[in-house]
Amino acid sequence: MQKTSFNPLPSEFYIRTDVVQVARDLLGKVLYTSFNHEITAGIITETEAYAGVTDKASHAYNNRRTARTEIMYRTGGTAYVYLCYGIHSLFNIVTSVEDNPHAVLIRGIEPLHGIEIMKMRSGKNKLEPRSGTGPGNVSKLLGIKVIHSGLKLCEDLSGERKIWIQDEGIKVPVDEVKSGTRIGIVYAAEDALLPYRFQWIKK
Repeated sequence: MQKTSFNPLPSEFYIRTDVVQVARDLLGKVLYTSFNHEITAGIITETEAYAGVTDKASHAYNNRRTARTEIMYRTGGTAYVYLCYGIHSLFNIVTSVEDNPHAVLIRGIEPLHGIEIMKMRSGKNKLEPRSGTGPGNVSKLLGIKVIHSGLKLCEDLSGERKIWIQDEGIKVPVDEVKSGTRIGIVYAAEDALLPYRFQWIKK
């Protein structure tokens, strides 16, 4: 069994009401998973913000509440994982206060720990820094599935399923951060043009 420190970001990081700032601040943080006593982690390199009931791209737009989206109305620091095209589990983090359904989609990571485990999960013989590009690849490498939706990222859970994010002092230069429009949300009309996607592009 691998050992690592457990020093998750505090709940205060997630309950801020500016979801765009939270999405930007997540760049450079390290996303960990520990399933079946196997620890994997990656540096967050790409995020997208979704601004709740007023954002036409959000699952919670217009105060939509379903069995799936109800998790988005919980307190910030909760995992929201949903299935895309019946294939890919996409990992989001609920932010803001209870009943204000903001969320940040993690679109990219740079593999950091548990490389051999990630290779097995992905079926690849070698991982590159960009192997974790795309939200489907993020979840595949880290072993995140829909069953993990609802987990709290700030608690040391008693069981084998665990997801958390740490600040390990990784500096993200301002001139290496690119903001732009979100991907695959043309249905969101004018909101599809909002610069809510952030990428860390190293020089």
